[in-house]
Amino acid sequence: MPIFTASLGSVSRTQIAFLSRVFAFDSSCNHHQVLNFPQLSNCNSFKRAALLTPKVTVSSGSAAKTDDGVVQTQQQSSSLDDARQARRSADWKAAQAYKEKGIIYEGRVEGFNGGGLLVRFYSIVGFLPFPQLGPTYTCKEPQKSIQEIAKDLVGSVIPTKIIQADEENRRLIFSEKEALWSKFSQQIKVGDIFQGRVGSVEDYGAFIHLRFLDGQYYLTGLVHVSEVSWDLVQDARDILEAGDEVRVKIISVDRERSRVTLSIKQLEEDPLFETLETVIPQDASISQNDEDNSYDIEPLPGLEMIVQELLREDGINDVKISRQGFERRVVSQDLQLWLSNVPPVGNQFTLLARAGRQVQEILLTTSLDQEGIKRALQRVLERVP
Repeated sequence: MPIFTASLGSVSRTQIAFLSRVFAFDSSCNHHQVLNFPQLSNCNSFKRAALLTPKVTVSSGSAAKTDDGVVQTQQQSSSLDDARQARRSADWKAAQAYKEKGIIYEGRVEGFNGGGLLVRFYSIVGFLPFPQLGPTYTCKEPQKSIQEIAKDLVGSVIPTKIIQADEENRRLIFSEKEALWSKFSQQIKVGDIFQGRVGSVEDYGAFIHLRFLDGQYYLTGLVHVSEVSWDLVQDARDILEAGDEVRVKIISVDRERSRVTLSIKQLEEDPLFETLETVIPQDASISQNDEDNSYDIEPLPGLEMIVQELLREDGINDVKISRQGFERRVVSQDLQLWLSNVPPVGNQFTLLARAGRQVQEILLTTSLDQEGIKRALQRVLERVP
């Protein structure tokens, strides 16, 4: 049974009479519940007292007021809560279905925080971490911070995939990268060449954002440190920096793991195909030594130790400098050594060494094949300081 209290303050007899009419049953009004104020407004008795404004406060053990001022019973409020909970539960099930089926969801960005974007999924608000954003935003406006980019995205709709839907722990995680992979990975294949922008760089390689024909950056691939240059590179950070523009070639696509492997060096001429004639300009000098005076050529700094270490490798029988040349320009002051890919003569292979303007040709007599020589060279270079 509801308990009503009224705070009247100082009221006249006319006002008390009005209150009596409010709380009394009026047969001219088709009311069966007291205090149904929207319906009372239709009663003549209420209209006649409309100019009276007594201060009335009503409390009830079984009634509640909603945000829009409508009085509801506890039963009605409970029913609304149950309906909201049922809808949220249904939306969590829908989110799980989107995740399992890999459906792309166009989500509206409702806000952001220090770690990512807030994206609405029907009655649920999920989270898209900044690392799961596509690369276009930072590539097109590199001067902007991630917080500025996030602010610009509020109110926009972006393609996403749900990568985690955990109703029990209230975790709904989105990824734009996964959605872009589904949309654009079928447009790439091994052998394709792209212009790209260097994103992050680690010692083991660099992540390159690929620019498509429309000028947008949709996918990101990895250039391993071994594919940065034909020279021996120990740390990709010595060669590349974030923001660099590079040309890359796709050398593998793993569609199951959403990964692209790229190469920079495969778009450059392979020095293994070079001979002394291709390294030295035609008008530069090449000194030819015969077998008797080949050791009159002084080895380049550091080369003599490498020759001695090569002779310690199993399968290498002889190493000698056959001739040398001088370039017009300095390519590098550091000693560079590589194996020519020209066909061997018998069991004799050719190495090339360069430092400053000097280039020397080295004949290697060995029972090893080309791959065996490469491995031997790698071991020697690791031993030599």
